[in-house]
Amino acid sequence: MLNAFVLSAGRLIQVPALVPADLSRPEVLWVDMVDPTDEERELVQQVFKLELPEDEEVKDLEESARCYVDENGVHISSFFLSHDDEYGNVTVSFLLNQGRLMTIRQEELAVFRLFRLRARVQPGFVSTAQEILLSIYDAAVEYDADVLEEIYSKLDGVSRRVLDRSAEMTDELMGQALAELAGHEDINGKVRLDLMDTRRALSFLLRSRVLATAQEGDLREVLRDLESLNNHSAFLFDKINFLMDAVMGLINLAQNKIIKIFSIASVVFLPPTLVASIYGMNFAHMPELSQNWVYPAALVLMIMSGIAPY
Repeated sequence: MLNAFVLSAGRLIQVPALVPADLSRPEVLWVDMVDPTDEERELVQQVFKLELPEDEEVKDLEESARCYVDENGVHISSFFLSHDDEYGNVTVSFLLNQGRLMTIRQEELAVFRLFRLRARVQPGFVSTAQEILLSIYDAAVEYDADVLEEIYSKLDGVSRRVLDRSAEMTDELMGQALAELAGHEDINGKVRLDLMDTRRALSFLLRSRVLATAQEGDLREVLRDLESLNNHSAFLFDKINFLMDAVMGLINLAQNKIIKIFSIASVVFLPPTLVASIYGMNFAHMPELSQNWVYPAALVLMIMSGIAPY
């Protein structure tokens, strides 16, 4: 899908019926491609006389391949958090080319929907391609912060269940707690990767000297927010690990109780077993066997020898 956006009365408006001639209009600030077809990619390359990065190049993790400057402009590829059925990291490729911003991604993202809504309803929200790029990253950081807050809220519920002494943790509840903690750890890891990659991209953008002074100030503010979120993410990792250790401790306690029962049973039955073994010997000369009182006496001895260690 190929979309183009222009400024109208200070608002970012999507071009309603996009034709090739619309892309070359000078007022077009943003060309957005979502899972573009080969024909759409070829159209953009012909109109703007440039070469778009291939999917394999976008997915490369080396910094030199994700952030660089060439004759076509400034190239930046970053991870953005996606959430359909589950959370994941989606690579978005940005290109600043002659006062326009071009974006390529494989799926629609909540961050871009949020940015388009703000740019459409707030006059003066963005006015240049650089401001569009910074605003998208700012929305991404806000989205990551919301996800971290959601993780913390859910961890608080798990913490109350795990640490509540008045309620017994059954095997099913402990299994559920472990599954929830593993899921939160996975999401937190993806958010952490997103934050680290965003920080690397913004640092490169700051070094590229393509931003105005005021925009550099906004970028540094986003970097400060990233730093605080990184610290919060590290705190969540510690909390998850603590709760994991607590659940594993409860599981070990439950297992120890079972082992304790078997240990007590073995100690209790060992002396009676010894007495029964003695009188079960097949020796020819055992004087007690000829007496009538020996059998009940042996039973009493077995009972007493089991009660004594208990």
